[in-house]
Amino acid sequence: MSRVVLLSVLVVLVVLGLSLPAYYLNVLNYVGLYGLVALGVVLLTGVAGVTSFGQAAFVGLGAYTTAVATIHFELSPWIGLLLAVGLSAAAAWFIGMITLRLSGHYLPLSTMAWGLSAYYLFGTIEMLGGHTGISGVPPISVGGFELTSQMAIFGLIWVALLLALVLSANLLESRIGRAMRSIKTARQTAESFGIDTSKLRLVIFVYASILAALSGWLYAHMLRFVNPSPFDLPASIEYLFMVVVGGASSLWGAVIGAAALTGLQEFLQGALPGIIGQAGQYETIVFGLLIIVLLQFNGERGVSGWLFKQVQPKSYALQTQDGELPRRARDAARADGGPLLRLRGIGKSFGGLRALKAVSFDVGQKEIVSIIGPNGAGKSTLFNCITGVLRPDEGELFLRDKEISTQNVRKFVQKGVARTFQHVKLVSGMSVLENTMLGAHIRVAGGTISAALHLERDQEKQLRAEAMKQLKRVGLDNVQHMDAASLSLGQQRLIEIARALCADPEILLLDEPAAGLRQLEKQKLASLLQDLREDGLSILLVEHDMGFVMGLSNRIVVINYGEKLVEGDPANVRTDPRVIQAYLGTAA
Repeated sequence: MSRVVLLSVLVVLVVLGLSLPAYYLNVLNYVGLYGLVALGVVLLTGVAGVTSFGQAAFVGLGAYTTAVATIHFELSPWIGLLLAVGLSAAAAWFIGMITLRLSGHYLPLSTMAWGLSAYYLFGTIEMLGGHTGISGVPPISVGGFELTSQMAIFGLIWVALLLALVLSANLLESRIGRAMRSIKTARQTAESFGIDTSKLRLVIFVYASILAALSGWLYAHMLRFVNPSPFDLPASIEYLFMVVVGGASSLWGAVIGAAALTGLQEFLQGALPGIIGQAGQYETIVFGLLIIVLLQFNGERGVSGWLFKQVQPKSYALQTQDGELPRRARDAARADGGPLLRLRGIGKSFGGLRALKAVSFDVGQKEIVSIIGPNGAGKSTLFNCITGVLRPDEGELFLRDKEISTQNVRKFVQKGVARTFQHVKLVSGMSVLENTMLGAHIRVAGGTISAALHLERDQEKQLRAEAMKQLKRVGLDNVQHMDAASLSLGQQRLIEIARALCADPEILLLDEPAAGLRQLEKQKLASLLQDLREDGLSILLVEHDMGFVMGLSNRIVVINYGEKLVEGDPANVRTDPRVIQAYLGTAA
C-alpha cells in the first residue's frame, strides 16, 4: 500500500477529527465500522469468490461477546476484544469447515441460513436481553482515559480500519496473497502448483470474521448498548452493497463503498420523504437502481475502479532483486539409465465409457516424448491422470521408482512434476511477473501472519528473482510488468511454461503447447523446448500438430480409442500404416 496515500488519509482524518461537529464525526464513525466489515467482504467476494450473507452475524457475535464479558463478568473491554475475536474466529472456522465445501448457489444460501439463525439466537437468549438488548456497556479505556467523546472513539475506529487496510494490503501483495488471488478465477491452476485452495478460502473466511468481530466490539463500546436489530440479514446485504458500489476488487473500495452508502443513506432518509410526501424506506429502491447501473457500466470495479483508473499510470516498472531459491534435492542419475517417469497399465472409465485401456510407456531422462492421436482418442484423459487431476481406475504411475498415482494433485508438483494447460489458465488481474511467481509457491514457506506483518521480504526477493530468470529464459522479461491477459496467445503459453519452470521440476508436462500458434511462434517454442532438454529437463507433451512433434521428439506415443496404438521414434511412427489409418483413414 502506498505510503503517500496512507499518510494523506491520516492527515485528512486528523483535520476532520479536529474540525467537524459531533454529528458528522458520528457519521464517519459508522463509515469506519462498516468499512471494517466491508473490507472482509472484499477479501471474501472479490478475492476468494465467496458470496456471504452472514457477515452481520459475526459483527453481532463480537458485540454481544464483549457486552456479556464486560457487564456480566466485569472484565476489561480489552479482554472483551480478545474474547470477541477468538470466539468469532472459532465460530467462522467451524462454519467454514461445513459451508465452504458447498458450491454454486448452495454456498450463499447456507450463509443466509446461519446468519438468520444467529440473529434469532441473539433475540431469544435471556442473558443477551432478548430483543430489548443489553445496556450499560462500559466505554473503552486507554491509559486511564475513557473514550466517551465522538472525537476519541473516531480516532480509535479509524486507526483500527487503517491498520486493517495495511495488513490486508501486505497480505495480498505476498506469496500467500498471490495464492489467494488465484482462487477465484484459476483454482485448478493453483492446486496444480501445490496451493491448498480450500485451506486458503477458510483462512480468508476466518480473517473476514475477525474484522467483523472487531467492528462489533467497537460498535458495542461506542453506543454502550447492544440489541439484535443491526445484525440481521438486511445488514449483511448492505455490506455487499457497499462492496459492489466501492469495488469488489479493491481494498479501498470497502472504505469508499461504506462512505458512499452511509452518506447517501443519511441524505436520502431526510430528503426522500419530503419529495415523495410520505415516510418509507425509499432509499432501498435508490440503492437497488444504483447497483444495477454500476454493474452495467463498471462491473466489479465499482467507484474505486473508476477513480484509480483515472490516476494510476498505464504501466509501471517492478524492481527485481538478487536472490536464489533453494533448488529441489534431486536423485543422482541412475547408473542403468532407467526412465524418469513410468506408466504401467493406466486405465480410466467414466460410467460405461472406457476412456483409457492399459496404457504403458516411459519417459527417460533428458528426453522429449510426445503423445499424439485423433480427437477423442483419450489424450487429455491420460494427461490428467499423469498430472493428478484424475486418479486412474487401474494401473500405476512411477516417478523415479516412487509410486505417485494415488497422490493428491497438489503433491505432484512437490514430487517434481509441473504442467501447462490445454486452454491457457492465467490469473486475471495479475501481471506477467506475478503469474510466473505463482509457480514457485511451494519452494518457500511462510504463513498468513508473517505475510500480513510484511516479514517475508527476503522470500519475495528470491521469488521475484526466480520468476525474472525464467521469464528471461522464455524471452518475456521485457513485459514482466504488463497484465498477463493483455498478451498474445503465444506469449501467454510462454508465461505458463515460465511459471512451470519456477517450480523447479524434473519433468515438464505440456498440454497442446502449439495450439493456436503461428508458424514462427511454433519454431521459437520448439527451439525453447530443445534448449530445456539440453539443460537436463525431461518433457512430455500432448499435441495435434504432427509437423511440430516430428521434428522435436525423441519418441512418440500414438493413442487411439484409449489404447496405445504405436510407440517409436518419429521416422517409424510417420510411416506406420496404423498411424496413417488412424489419422487419415484407409481410403486416403
